[in-house]
Order: sequence, then structure tokens, then C-alpha cells
Amino acid sequence: MATKSLKARNNDIANTQRQLEILSNGIFANGELPTFATKIKETNQFPLRPKKLEILQINLGYMCNQVCDHCHVDAGPDRKEIMTIETMNQCLEVIKKTGAHTLDLTGGAPEMNPNFRWFVEEASKAGIKDFIVRSNLTIIKANKKYHDLPDFFKKHGVHVVSSLPHYTKGKTDKQRGDGVFDKSIEALKSLNEVGYGMPNSDLKLDLVYNPSGAFLPGNQQALEQDFKKALKADFDINFHNLFAITNLPISRFLDYLIASENYEDYMTALVDAFNPSAVANVMCTNTISVSWDGFLYDCDFNQMLNLKVASKVQHISAYNEELLQNRNIVINQHCFGCTAGAGSSCQGVVA
Repeated sequence: MATKSLKARNNDIANTQRQLEILSNGIFANGELPTFATKIKETNQFPLRPKKLEILQINLGYMCNQVCDHCHVDAGPDRKEIMTIETMNQCLEVIKKTGAHTLDLTGGAPEMNPNFRWFVEEASKAGIKDFIVRSNLTIIKANKKYHDLPDFFKKHGVHVVSSLPHYTKGKTDKQRGDGVFDKSIEALKSLNEVGYGMPNSDLKLDLVYNPSGAFLPGNQQALEQDFKKALKADFDINFHNLFAITNLPISRFLDYLIASENYEDYMTALVDAFNPSAVANVMCTNTISVSWDGFLYDCDFNQMLNLKVASKVQHISAYNEELLQNRNIVINQHCFGCTAGAGSSCQGVVA
């Protein structure tokens, strides 16, 4: 399942090159907007360098039971890229010797990797302090073989981070498809039933909010209060934290911006909201992202643009933390998305 046809690979490469050209040319090449490199040079933060590695983020594959409009991974049921058990074993060797305290499993729907449970079981033995699985929630209700995921997560102390675009049915289904909201609510209830998200519970359940259009997210704390109030009142659902994440101008969201003629306005909004205080804490400074085929990236957004780490070590099989620490982080104009306003990362705001 890890292989792709030559035609599919060529299409992916062509699309990636097209998106990089869009980001690098036009309003940036013409000087209408400053580049990201220019902005961080102005604040003496160039080149961007890694700090101590804290998070190893592993993408187990692009296969997903959903096709979301904002997905920066272009995930869906037709995606066949799945991490093999050989690459998983290479990741396990790194997990055992790395200084990272957090393992972050993502996708697609990571649970759809046929070796997902084996990997969780093996990785949980390595002493990771925070074991994150990024679940789209609906996978729990997608098929009977996934119905016991809440119990499986509980058994291994998994920290569940789940995407929920909004606390209303209309806005959620508009972004993620008809019926997604109802299935998400049922999944959240199943997680609550085993203890996830409950007050004073150690079983962490956090939600992720992405704006549904070409605008930046609102205040994270205010959004969390709104989500908690609405979900508790309407469905008696509890969760711990809400992470507000800015949609980055890549993959499906970039295509949407161009098709809706919002690209230039959105990029201008990101640049205007640039916050130099957020630069120091962007996720690429303490994270290494591993793609489904084992290549290394500064973040999963760079992964989708095929911007591998600027190091002699570019694959998990040759992992060398000392060499990777001595690199410059690869940047492009999409990085404005992580430094706009309060900043954005997979763990929410950063400033």
C-alpha cells in the first residue's frame, strides 16, 4: 500500500511545484508584499534555527475516511500512501533514543493504517510522556472495527486531539461533508463515556478549530469558552482545551483561495498580522515531522510542499539528532500563517 503509480507521483510533483511557484511569485516576487525571510531578517531572527527537539510528529499515511475542504494533506479515501511496518520500525528506533518527550501521530486518519494499533502499542513502551493521536472523530463511527478506539486509546494513555470545525452542524458539515457533525458528536460522547475530556480526568481530549473561510481564527480562549458552553448545553459533552489553528495557504486551501479569488487578500492579511514574538515559538523550532515514506521535514506543512530538512540527514533510517540540530529551518511564504496574530501551531497559539 506504500507504493504509487509513476503517473500519480508525477502529478504530485507537478502540483507541488505549481504551489511553490504560486507562493514564491506574484505579489512576493513583484515586491507588493515582503517575503517571510525579509520579515524575520528585520527582527534579527534569520536564519530560523531549531531548539531542543521536543516533538516527533509522524504521518502514518494520507488515507482518510473524509475529504475536508481545508485539509493541507489532501487526504481522502483514494489516497494509498501508507507508512510501512519497516518505516515504523525505523521510527521506533529513533523514538527510543531521541530526546523528544512527545510523539504526535497524524494522517489522513492515522487509525486507518493497518499497523496503527501495533505501532501505538510498541511506541507506548518507549516512555513517551505525551502520546498524541490526531483523530478526525468520525473514524470512530465509520466502521465497527473502529468502535473500540476510545477503549484502546484509554488503555495506552493516548492524548486525543480531534478536529471539530464548529459547534454547529451547518458550519461543520459545510467544511467537512454532510453528516460529519452528527458522527463527531457521537464519537465525542463515546470518548466522554470512557473518561476522556471529563473534569479532573487524566485522559486528555482536546479539540482543534480551523476557520471555514479565508480569514484568521478569533481569540483562542474566547473560542474555547464558546465551544465548551455550546457543546455542554446542547449535547452534554466535555473536553479539555481548544486549539485555534490558522489555515495555511497550501494544498486544498491554496486551491480554494485561488478559485475564490481570495489568495492575495488572504496573504495580505497574514503579512499584516505578522507577529515577531510568535517566530521564536513556531512548531518547526522544536519538532521534526516524519512523512509516511520516512523523509524528514521541519513541519508537516513543509512536508506537503516537499521541502525536506536542510541537512545531510533527510530520512528516518539515517536519523542523527546532532546533525539535525545543526541546520537552518526551511521557510517560504506559507510560514506567515504560523506567525500571524497570536501565532499558530499544531498545539494552538504560540504567542
